[in-house]
Amino acid sequence: QLQAFGGGLVQAGGSLRLSCLASTRTFSRTAMGWFRQPRGKEREFVASVSWHGEGREFSDSARGRFTISRDSEKDAVYLQMNRLTPEDTAVYFCTRGDTSANVRAGRGDAWGQGTLVTVSS
Repeated sequence: QLQAFGGGLVQAGGSLRLSCLASTRTFSRTAMGWFRQPRGKEREFVASVSWHGEGREFSDSARGRFTISRDSEKDAVYLQMNRLTPEDTAVYFCTRGDTSANVRAGRGDAWGQGTLVTVSS
């Protein structure tokens, strides 16, 4: 139901855009979000967007560098990541939930496969 892609290798200071495609049944009227999991660490919240696209939340590390957006026509949600640092290296997951609060808390009811982002110094 969720397919994430767009990861890759980038140098520090560079940018990447992750995409997550969802089935229409999954996408409509659901909050969407991104999490990441660095190797050997817990999965952590990165960003979320409400079902109507107006409410956006970011982790402290993402705020000011990352943006999240959704395209209802394409049933897609995007994570634009700028000014990347090696600390952003992780597997990134997209998720959906009935509310933004549940998405941020990691209580999404569906998760995509991860996409690996590697930032070299």
